[in-house]
Amino acid sequence: MMRHGHLEHRFVQHIPDGIEPGVLYISMEYGTAAHRCCCGCGEEVVTPFTPTDWKMTFDGETVSLNPSIGNWTLACRSHYVIKRGRVIEAGPWTDKQVEAERHRDRAAKARFYGVPEPTEPVATAGQAEPPSQAKPGFVGRILRWVSKAGR
Repeated sequence: MMRHGHLEHRFVQHIPDGIEPGVLYISMEYGTAAHRCCCGCGEEVVTPFTPTDWKMTFDGETVSLNPSIGNWTLACRSHYVIKRGRVIEAGPWTDKQVEAERHRDRAAKARFYGVPEPTEPVATAGQAEPPSQAKPGFVGRILRWVSKAGR
């Protein structure tokens, strides 16, 4: 069950260091949003806005994020949708479903950015990537840049 059934949105230039539970911080300048996990575990969740990641819709009063937010790397493994400010719990996914989505996501990024799809073995859920393969991708570089710019 989700502890936060609704998220208040705040448009900000920089995502603050101490984000409050129940608040969705949106930086249009940096094309990203951040919030504390809606399950109540307190983990920070970042959703970058890119053609292959999340889309944010603001209808003048409420905010929606698409697609769903699957916190598969967090201990809680929560899964939910933010629609018109409401948090709607989505069903859990198996490790096989998560890996299939990660594969689909990598393929979508490769197609969009015009790079070959990765062929190296992919770490399975709960397994760290070997250091030799842990190179930050496009989104990782943007998130690192946004994090540094906000300080």
